[in-house]
Amino acid sequence: MKALRIWAPHAHEVTVELCDTGQHRALHSCGAGVFELAEGLPHGQQYYVHLDGGMPLPDPRSMCQPYGAHGPSQAVDPDTFQWTDAHWHGRDLHGAIYYELHVGAFTPEGTLRAAINRLDYLRDLGVDVVQLMPIPPMPGKRGWGYDGVSIFAIHHPYGAPEDLVAFVNAAHERQLSVCLDVVYNHLGPDGNYLAQFGPYFTDAHHTPWGLAVNLDGHNSEEVRRYFLDNARQWVRDYHIDSLRIDAAHYLIDSSEPHFLAQLSQEMNELSVELDRRITLTAETEANDPAMITPTTQGGLGMDLQWTDDIHHALHVWLTGEHNAYYQDYVDPQAMRAAFENGFVRIGQELAFPSASRGRPIPAEISGHCFMAFDENHDQVGNRLLCDRPTQRLALGQVAVSRALILLSHYTPMLFMGEEWATKRPFHYFTDHGPELGAGIKDGRMAEFAQWDLADVYPDISLTDVPLATADPQDEQTFISSLLDWSELELTDHRRMYDFVRDLIRLRASVADIASGDRSRTRCVFVEPPAHEGDTEPKPRYGAPPSGWMERGSVVIVFSLTGHTDITPPIAGKELLLAWDESAMHISHNTLGDPQVSMSAPNVAIWG
Repeated sequence: MKALRIWAPHAHEVTVELCDTGQHRALHSCGAGVFELAEGLPHGQQYYVHLDGGMPLPDPRSMCQPYGAHGPSQAVDPDTFQWTDAHWHGRDLHGAIYYELHVGAFTPEGTLRAAINRLDYLRDLGVDVVQLMPIPPMPGKRGWGYDGVSIFAIHHPYGAPEDLVAFVNAAHERQLSVCLDVVYNHLGPDGNYLAQFGPYFTDAHHTPWGLAVNLDGHNSEEVRRYFLDNARQWVRDYHIDSLRIDAAHYLIDSSEPHFLAQLSQEMNELSVELDRRITLTAETEANDPAMITPTTQGGLGMDLQWTDDIHHALHVWLTGEHNAYYQDYVDPQAMRAAFENGFVRIGQELAFPSASRGRPIPAEISGHCFMAFDENHDQVGNRLLCDRPTQRLALGQVAVSRALILLSHYTPMLFMGEEWATKRPFHYFTDHGPELGAGIKDGRMAEFAQWDLADVYPDISLTDVPLATADPQDEQTFISSLLDWSELELTDHRRMYDFVRDLIRLRASVADIASGDRSRTRCVFVEPPAHEGDTEPKPRYGAPPSGWMERGSVVIVFSLTGHTDITPPIAGKELLLAWDESAMHISHNTLGDPQVSMSAPNVAIWG
């Protein structure tokens, strides 16, 4: 049994109340505000913590909250976990295929055990890494997890600690790595008792969620230790291979070393101790390569970082949307910058927000250090209707999007269901109590006050059908977000699945595609020729709709519109894969160069 340790610098006495007997046991004061029960509690024992005889509180480091965030904690002894993955030492995840999923919405059952039954499917698709959205306890039965509390525990509807062990074991048996999304920049408001224990938060810095986590103020050493030990728990006790750090730019820290650098250093040390590869990925909007620069070179030491610029430039190009933050990606050069370099914003003034941001990426940094996606939980779930691009794009246009992401020099990520072009939305859903829940929908609607909804949803009448987001508190909103696995039985969805699987296999088998060498990628965009009878085109935002991307000796030719004649450098090359070969014709121009004519949205790969 591990020791029970409570940090409460303002308390004089700390006790635990055993729920089965009502007995109180005093913790020993170790100084510096730390109280400890060295012998710990038996595995399975439920208990509350009392500070100076006050109200019953859950343990901030509880590994199990069987009745939710407000209920008693339950002692867990990791030595009781049954592991079968002694052969597993992790692997380098740069350039791997990630697959993001929400445990509650991935299967009808919404549990970790049920997700195990889909691991063979993910392996056969070609996925390398299963990335779980946050799993800490949250209010009620459902939520995204980014407003979780008791961050050492697991949202009980997903399963108990033993169920996460079983999931990770099963993934490793199938040679799949597991990444866990963790939130260290804030905790949710419902069930957050940390402030009663100590100064975990500070008004010296602010975030979109209110007070910042106290990483650099008085007593911050123990606060940092809380989050660092949480990371260690997932890796050491649950054999998690990778952590995705949510909104890392809001981990505001003016001290040395920066929290992220300390996290990197400790994970490197733990990796050696465990003889297991550990990967850290940061979500950040700063566009600063310092995030993925090693700590030995003055950087923050993350292995990968999410790159929203790629998604935003691609989304504008695909859909023509140019509202809100998309207005910074309407330049015709945005797509080229995104897919050749990684960052679009590198110091220029922006409209959203109105401030400069970003620094160029040094030439020696591999593209594999940047994660690229055309869907994720944020970019779908933070839309008014939480609609996926597949709900309005032609299937051939979706194929173009998938090919550009999966064949890029980045580390690609799929969001659950996009591999078969699911039509299901992914809503923002919550299960707060009536006090907090009452204002959730109004707050969501306020977020869209500056959106040009006629631009985003031109096919929906603004007069006949008032546009509004679904009520996050309504259980039906959650139910409508569940993946519909029966879609895979439909012809179009199965066709997209097969195409995505073939793209992943192509990436795995062709060295020039698998490479992260950014210097060997070139993007060319061309305007389609005018055809007799064409109507006046609508204004276009972003790059021209057709062109090609070279990845070394491989050429990916694409068109969003059809009616396209393209002259890409494919002489002497073999057609490796095409979305619709029947809608494509190869001829030669007057100079003898191959000319590709596409009569519908399409993408084809030569090498």
